[in-house]
Amino acid sequence: MDKVIEVDYEQPACTTRHAWARVPEEPSQQERAALKDKIRRLLQEKNAVMVSHYYVHPDLQDLAEETGGIVSDSLEMARFGRDHAAQTLVVSGVRFMGETAKILSPEKTILMPDLDANCSLDLGCPIDDFAAFCDQHPDRTVVVYANTSAAVKARSDWLVTSSCALEIVSALKDKGHKILWAPDKHLGGYIQRETGADMLMWQGSCIVHDEFKASELEALIQQHPGAKVLVHPESPADVVALADAVGSTSAILNAAKSMDAKEFIVATDNGMMHKLRQLNPGKTFIEAPTAGNSATCKSCAHCPWMAMNSLAGVARVLESGLNEIHVDPELIPRARQPIDRMLAFTAAHKAGQDAGALVPNIGAA
Repeated sequence: MDKVIEVDYEQPACTTRHAWARVPEEPSQQERAALKDKIRRLLQEKNAVMVSHYYVHPDLQDLAEETGGIVSDSLEMARFGRDHAAQTLVVSGVRFMGETAKILSPEKTILMPDLDANCSLDLGCPIDDFAAFCDQHPDRTVVVYANTSAAVKARSDWLVTSSCALEIVSALKDKGHKILWAPDKHLGGYIQRETGADMLMWQGSCIVHDEFKASELEALIQQHPGAKVLVHPESPADVVALADAVGSTSAILNAAKSMDAKEFIVATDNGMMHKLRQLNPGKTFIEAPTAGNSATCKSCAHCPWMAMNSLAGVARVLESGLNEIHVDPELIPRARQPIDRMLAFTAAHKAGQDAGALVPNIGAA
């Protein structure tokens, strides 16, 4: 499967023009304080809670935690939003995260600072093409990454995030399943290498992680010989091969805390640096390079769509009710099935139960 939607690049190692054009200006200290106070008041008035991803602006991460919300990866964002008593969720991240929240909580109001905050993996896996791909391989269990549309989720058997993909695919393999995987080819390749599963791949990639370069990373490692390398598995295989630890954003946080090193080189979106530095005072975190030999910048490892989220955007949608996420009600029951399977599996795994017992032996789950 070679058909991938083209994403408009500003230059080879950088991101999309239209998204960067929408990134808000940094507020002054006075404006920032006023916005935070306004948001705190509105959250109480609207019975709302903030749900922020690790890659968004530090202000949105800090304020979420200060007001009883959460900063996490997409798996825990989904679980938290489903289980929280608030009637309104303000999701700071990208569109699939808001859609996932709506699928799990259709009775709740889901707001996002900017509805055009998207994801190259989602854009590169349109439902019509993906459904046709699935129809060509009816013997395979369809496993999709969370970074996909509601319609793609509804066509799948299982949903995974990077924090649970290895365990779920391994359990499926053990029960005799052959996998059709979408959309990230690098994450899929990593899972295939680690589990030995029979996997047929959709050829998508993340515009941020796809730009990490092994040759540049090797040079940086030589400059910092004592540093440990932490890599997100959406990165190319030759970058993953240089890692001391590979995993999701949560796994990277855990590795940084537990590993005996003072310096770390980090190959993931640089929005992650805020939480890494916040939780590990005294340790140094260095961005992995994204430049190739002919590129004009050394690192621009930040998702332009994540950068579209802002305090002003949160205040605006809370005040106005604009930017509400809607998902076709007819899609929701089917799209929820693979998400619920993932949440049940990970809950059982975390509790030390036999999560593999949740996987049927043969055939689509």
